[in-house]
Amino acid sequence: MVATATKDTAIIDPVTRGAGVRRLMVTDFRSYTSAVLESDVGPIVLTGPNGAGKTNLLEAVSMLSPGRGLRRATLSAMVRNGATRWAIAAEAETTEGACAIGTGLNTDNGMERRVARIDGETVGPAALGGLLPVSWLTPQMDRLFLDGASARRRFVDRLIFGFDPGHATRSNAYEKAMRERLRLLKDGRMDTAWLSALEAQMAEHGVAIAAARRAWSLRIGGALRQMTGAFPAAEIALQGLAEEALATQPAVQVEEDLATRWRDGRGLDRHAGRTAAGPHRSDLLVRHVAKDIPAEQCSTGEQKALLISLILADARMQLAERGVVPILLLDEVAAHLDSARRSALFDEISELGGQAWLTGTDRQLFATFGTRAQYFGIDGSLVTPG
Repeated sequence: MVATATKDTAIIDPVTRGAGVRRLMVTDFRSYTSAVLESDVGPIVLTGPNGAGKTNLLEAVSMLSPGRGLRRATLSAMVRNGATRWAIAAEAETTEGACAIGTGLNTDNGMERRVARIDGETVGPAALGGLLPVSWLTPQMDRLFLDGASARRRFVDRLIFGFDPGHATRSNAYEKAMRERLRLLKDGRMDTAWLSALEAQMAEHGVAIAAARRAWSLRIGGALRQMTGAFPAAEIALQGLAEEALATQPAVQVEEDLATRWRDGRGLDRHAGRTAAGPHRSDLLVRHVAKDIPAEQCSTGEQKALLISLILADARMQLAERGVVPILLLDEVAAHLDSARRSALFDEISELGGQAWLTGTDRQLFATFGTRAQYFGIDGSLVTPG
């Protein structure tokens, strides 16, 4: 089926404001046998009961960029019950102009792998990086400031992908070298030359990762401190060996120090079964400026507002630096905000001029959006406009 929203709003110029999906097609993805949604590049509101399939559509959009999507699910977990593979296709306005993007699960030769296409040409999923910058907030992220550091690192790295698609490649290369080094240590294969080569790779990629995080934190810091109104100003800091060292030392020296630390720590890492130090252990620290307290000590509502501050500040920064607003996927965000903050969020989204996908069970939650948004009802994985 095809669902097309009534065009109550003007289409945003994608060259100067927003990347976005104009036509989304899903096949055998999650709860959908097939569905097509057509829209303008602007705010999109999906409403319907719990379990109707709203989040599945947001996840489909998130899969048009590199990575595992907003649920971090395995490829097989996304397949509709009874099917063997899934596919997502989109006609989109991207940073490179209008193009057709597709991705899906390929099970040829009995192996599961993700494939991607751009304008009909088969490419690696990493090639999607930068075309459609995407940021998201989900209910599972409400504990971001309370849970472990790994979730906060993923949050930061996902935002960096919007500026620097190569960040994902470097992160994957670092993780691969780290896994290989740890495998050698666990197996007792103390090949000095091989280990040193892996540690050199880790140091090169690790310092590049830390440098990208540090650059992002310095740029977004100014935007966060200027937040006013419903969403609080915030201060952020990166806590990490390499990130902190780069503040006072040249990158070459930090690389050498990391490689030396890993060389000297081989025995300890082998005994512990993990690599004790490196960019994979870094953390994001956030502080509520007005209250002068860490984010983890704020109320649930304040933590939600701080998260939104981070997302909005990052979107503003991308617009200022790259002339493009990332697609914002905001799952059930409105339900956890009071009326003043809901209205403020809708105003911020409208002012940014990009595409945002919002979900909720109650259409009334979005009343103050008015004709600035396009509306779709979702029920039983059926999509209807209005």
